[in-house]
Amino acid sequence: MNRPLGTVAVAAAALVLAACGSDSADDAADATGTTVVATTTVLGDVVARVAECGGGTATTIMPIGTDPHDFSPSSDEVARMVNADLVVANGLDLEEGLADALTSATTDGAAVLEVAPMVDPLPFGIAGGHDEDGDAAPDGDPAADGDEHGSLDPHFWHDAARMAVAAEVIGAELADVTGDNAYTECGTQVAEQLLQTDEQVREILSAVPVEQRVMVTDHDAFGYFAEAYDLEIAGVVIPGGATLAEPSSRELADLVAVITDEDVPAIFANTEAPSTLTDAVAAEVGSEIAVVELYVGSLGGPGSGAETYDSMMTTNAQRIADALAPA
Repeated sequence: MNRPLGTVAVAAAALVLAACGSDSADDAADATGTTVVATTTVLGDVVARVAECGGGTATTIMPIGTDPHDFSPSSDEVARMVNADLVVANGLDLEEGLADALTSATTDGAAVLEVAPMVDPLPFGIAGGHDEDGDAAPDGDPAADGDEHGSLDPHFWHDAARMAVAAEVIGAELADVTGDNAYTECGTQVAEQLLQTDEQVREILSAVPVEQRVMVTDHDAFGYFAEAYDLEIAGVVIPGGATLAEPSSRELADLVAVITDEDVPAIFANTEAPSTLTDAVAAEVGSEIAVVELYVGSLGGPGSGAETYDSMMTTNAQRIADALAPA
């Protein structure tokens, strides 16, 4: 699937580093190399591959296992963003606790690229779902599953083809910021790798019959995954696209009814933001349903099988396939 890159819009200004004793940002870059800061670990892996390919370095603000909805930076982390040649953020209000820091970094002269708006973002509820009466919600209705982030869903990284577009966007922006066109080619190379991951995910999920491709998740984060890989989201435990909301007893009862009526075999939970609500819904449904953890907003630690973006995607796909079509 080809998607246009669109126009990369960023607030960019030359940042003069007095410590370098230089009169221009270009001189600072020559002295220290291109530096890029990413907000989330998922973005950080892809950003690092693009940056390092072109001779730059990249760091990530959020640590492994952090819920991006609920993270606030330290003053040192804000300083790292201000001093970077480029800050790569997800955008679409995913990084709620970073909003003020990103605004401050832009005001102080940092170049900030928000990627999600550049990859043809989807509205919430595009992959189905159920409204508060338990009926199927219309596809594409942003109100179907809440709009904690506004009408557009920020969780684009669960579609590896969209992440490939993101790699190209990042490479093009780095080339623009640094004047080094090698970064454009680096973005293209990383995009090609990510399209191979996209094919791997499709191959893993091919084991799941069409009639069994129904998911219930802890919150509305898998709309892109479902839309890209032909699954249906039957319902979510926590309403809206963030992990911070609280469902009503009516909403939980409706979800239990949906799971029972559609014979859903698993609820997919979140490794970085475990919810007792998920376990409570599973207990209400009964012993036949499994709770399966997925990597949602963060990569996994050493030995997790989700240490990189690509392995996170294939690990999630395998866990989903195993849960929906057990051997």
